[in-house]
Amino acid sequence: MANSNLTNAKRAKNDEFYTQFNDIQKEIEAYLDYDSEVFRGKIVYCNCDDPYESNFFRYFVLNFDKLGLKKLITTSYKPSPVANTQLSLFGNDKTLIPVKGRPKITANKFIISDVGDIDGDGQFNLKDIAEQLKQNKNNEWEPLEKNGDFRSPECVKLLKQSDIVVTNPPFSLFREYVKQLMDYKKKFVIIGNMNAITYKEIFPLIKENKMWLGATGNGSDMVFAVPNGAEIAESDRQKAARLGYVGDYTRLGNSCWFSSLDHGRRHQPLSLMNMADNKKFNKRIKKNENSYQKYDNYDAIEVPFTNAIPSDYDGIMGVPISFLDKYSPEQFEILGLDDHRLQLSKWRGRGPELNGKCVYRRIIVKHKNNYEN
Repeated sequence: MANSNLTNAKRAKNDEFYTQFNDIQKEIEAYLDYDSEVFRGKIVYCNCDDPYESNFFRYFVLNFDKLGLKKLITTSYKPSPVANTQLSLFGNDKTLIPVKGRPKITANKFIISDVGDIDGDGQFNLKDIAEQLKQNKNNEWEPLEKNGDFRSPECVKLLKQSDIVVTNPPFSLFREYVKQLMDYKKKFVIIGNMNAITYKEIFPLIKENKMWLGATGNGSDMVFAVPNGAEIAESDRQKAARLGYVGDYTRLGNSCWFSSLDHGRRHQPLSLMNMADNKKFNKRIKKNENSYQKYDNYDAIEVPFTNAIPSDYDGIMGVPISFLDKYSPEQFEILGLDDHRLQLSKWRGRGPELNGKCVYRRIIVKHKNNYEN
């Protein structure tokens, strides 16, 4: 079931969810663990990120040299409702007064090509970046002509220059956003709704191994900052608080990373028992009467839980969407996705059926023929 905040955001076109620094750090470091050179010499573009608020900008600028970036580009959207509430670029030092002031009306373009200890205090931090931007030496800071929409000509021009796009794009425009990345053949690491897996524009890309789930936090509790005064379910606010985020934060339990950068987790095979052992030892299988039954209208069996996929079954299986978080392309072949949504009045003929009743959303898979279980 979709998270209510994501559903409401789509209806209200309220796409203002701001990613936490720790979540970004964990995800990016998973790619570095797999390939330490993955960002070296690359241009990273964060095209839904105002540096004044974005932890994506903060992470990449503070790790610019560590990652070996060639350039970091960020563009913001006009206007941003959380201006200067999540990340203060100029810090709290009263002696550091921005000469140009902050352009509050226009969308902005920041291009970072060089970092270093500019103020001579012996350490590199955001103050140094602020000084460089004020001087406009090596790094650029200027208003965009339009509103900063990722589809605008000037943002597309910057996209063409980039190698890897990393951001939290608008939930309501996810299909269009991914299509643009594919059209321009860009590598990416982005956040979306787990249910986007089932979109007709997205699932074929997953099936064809052109995008996959990221390395961390998929379907778990991720916390996002929201604009002051935004409507937040009290239960989600309290869950965010229990995770250490008090105030204008919400927990979205159905969010996940999508990526086209490789990481080690997707090559780890899923440890499986054979069908007989599952029936004997797997408590969830023992309780579920539909387990391993053949569909009435599909030549496949129902596997209701990912950890219950039988290692010794060579045929086709219907598995839950959550399977993709454990999916290894060396171990399994994805054949398709049933094309229905559960509608109690329209069960028949809309997807896999057991005893005449429709089974909710299943990914159709089989073991790879050359994989030894």
